[in-house]
Amino acid sequence: MTTIGFIGLGIMGGPMAANLLAAGHTVLGHDTQQAAAERLVTAGGKYVDSVAAATAADVVITMLPDSPQVEEVVLGPGGVLEQAEPGLLLIDMSTIRPDTSVAVAAAAASRGVRALDAPVSGGEKGAIDGVLSIMVGGDVNAFDAARPVFEVLGKTIVHVGPSGAGQTVKAANQLVVGGIYALVAEAIVLLEASGVDPGPGLDVLAGGLAGSRILELKRKSMVARDFAPGFRIDLHHKDMGIAIAAAREAGIALPMTGLVAQLIAAARAQGYGSLDHSVLLKVLENFSGKAA
Repeated sequence: MTTIGFIGLGIMGGPMAANLLAAGHTVLGHDTQQAAAERLVTAGGKYVDSVAAATAADVVITMLPDSPQVEEVVLGPGGVLEQAEPGLLLIDMSTIRPDTSVAVAAAAASRGVRALDAPVSGGEKGAIDGVLSIMVGGDVNAFDAARPVFEVLGKTIVHVGPSGAGQTVKAANQLVVGGIYALVAEAIVLLEASGVDPGPGLDVLAGGLAGSRILELKRKSMVARDFAPGFRIDLHHKDMGIAIAAAREAGIALPMTGLVAQLIAAARAQGYGSLDHSVLLKVLENFSGKAA
């Protein structure tokens, strides 16, 4: 089996690393949080105290919050590329700007390292269950080499184009997810304000043309006002910024994306940044003066 360095063991990275261990791979994990390190060791992995130590592997996966962290870990002093041997397979599964992924791939190629941008969708549950959707940008031969790793982590695995393409597809994913959350939230506000029980109402919606993965997984927790984070508003706010920047770079207008981005920004402004993105329900209740 493969030795995999895994940098970033948070809500998503932790269960992904655990699944790789369960599949028989050796995992050298690194994170700045002690609790994350302890979870890895409990799952059978080896915690290492530096990026350099995690790079002593056949494959290195990064799962980090944003572009600056990826740039620091991969391109910075003591980073992955400074330590990497030629032939290393570097898979960045973070959600970051497409231009950052392009820059990482170019720097990696100059060192003989194969780099892929492979952001994921599916949230914490998808990471735990190993059924993530993985959208991959980069060289097709590197994609083929990485497929056995991806197959442990995900169910839908698609090579979507050259370096940076994975991140562009993820931006599209996040604008759709944000929009659906906003509309489901509006549906709940409408049903409750009209005296209709939202539980059965959303059950009907979930079985018809309005059905979605979000309605399937989140309608009960939203009605119950359970906003424990699977994916935090703070991160979705970052992702919507990526989507808007990508639209500007492409020279196009995405008016619905702009509106959803503002709703997510309002969620942060109202103090919900650490909660799940389904907390858009609270934002829309506040707008309507219907806060519970």
